[in-house]
Amino acid sequence: MYHIECIECRRKYQADEVIYTCTCGGLLEVVYDYSNIHLTKKDLSGPLSVWKYRALLPVGREPVTLKEGGTPLYRADRIAESVGLREVYVKHEGMNPTGSFKDRGMTVGVTKALELGMKTVACASTGNTSASLAVYGAKAGVPAVVLLPSGKVALGKLAQALMHGAKVLSIRGNFDDALKLVRDLCDREGFYLLNSVNPYRLEGQKTIAFEIADQLGWEAPDRVVLPVGNAGNITAIYKGFKELKRLGIINSVPKMTGIQAEGASPVAQAIKNNTEAITPEARPETVATAIRIGNPVNAVKALIAIRESGGTAETVSDEEIIKAQQELASLEGIGVEPASASSIAGLRKLVEMGIIEKDERVVCVTTGHLLKDSEHVLAVCPKPIEIDATIEAVRKAVFSDQP
Repeated sequence: MYHIECIECRRKYQADEVIYTCTCGGLLEVVYDYSNIHLTKKDLSGPLSVWKYRALLPVGREPVTLKEGGTPLYRADRIAESVGLREVYVKHEGMNPTGSFKDRGMTVGVTKALELGMKTVACASTGNTSASLAVYGAKAGVPAVVLLPSGKVALGKLAQALMHGAKVLSIRGNFDDALKLVRDLCDREGFYLLNSVNPYRLEGQKTIAFEIADQLGWEAPDRVVLPVGNAGNITAIYKGFKELKRLGIINSVPKMTGIQAEGASPVAQAIKNNTEAITPEARPETVATAIRIGNPVNAVKALIAIRESGGTAETVSDEEIIKAQQELASLEGIGVEPASASSIAGLRKLVEMGIIEKDERVVCVTTGHLLKDSEHVLAVCPKPIEIDATIEAVRKAVFSDQP
């Protein structure tokens, strides 16, 4: 059994209520009756997937699923050596069905929409959420409406939303404008909002924590480093680890460490300035389009997750992000979109600052696949070498100093 509860005033709502924020304005979370949940490591054996952890997911019907989850946890020894750490892992969420971590939340969110009898699903997006909503809406057989900031979405993500039949609206504004509009639309038309302000969506995303612990032999890492945009993922993962500890499956909770781009860093600035609330950025800008968000809706939850876990938040420049993206690809063979690489860039920076200790076991979460933002890749990588169709030209090019 479970209910919805405000993290501010602690008002409770029934599980079948369609509500996204409390009447007091506070964010909501799903709260379970943990006294009636009896799980052991043995109960959680078997292949990885989001729905393997169904006992800790708030859904009572058959799921709308595309076999999401079960993403690889790579031991990244060359990255570890490069940054000066003993043990680094990369949880590559770009290996989900649509190429991003959003699928974990969307399988639960769209399933919940059907359970609640909703007829249309909607979201605002910087790209990945729209792609995932379109795909899962198509799988469920319900219309999907997505609002995107015009000219600010990577083409790979836009293509996914269009191909899977979503009604795509490109607005003259930024993501925060799009979110305000889609929330108004959902209130007026009875559409089901599936941005991360919806607490059910975050329940799917917390399975990242379950899988990390599972893949490490039911041990929590010392620290989890991940990109922060709308701040839902860091709060979801923290909740997942807390639940495993509460149920006695793991013994500790990792330090939650959020990384933001310098041009879109309200959460990191609040941590650095030790303030209780963020100061929104009116015009966020960064090459990492997936985290180009100036007023993250889950900022309050994120600040709690970071502070309660003893973690921190840091900013990285676009140049540091691009360098980290190239390093991860060339050293480990892991291709990620720019926002994902912010976790690697942040890892390096925090080690250099002495905040991450050299003997920590660290997991970096990379949230989206390289092909999500291929136009960026073509802009920052060397161009193909055009040559004549002769073996002499081939050999000359192969052994030249030109990259």
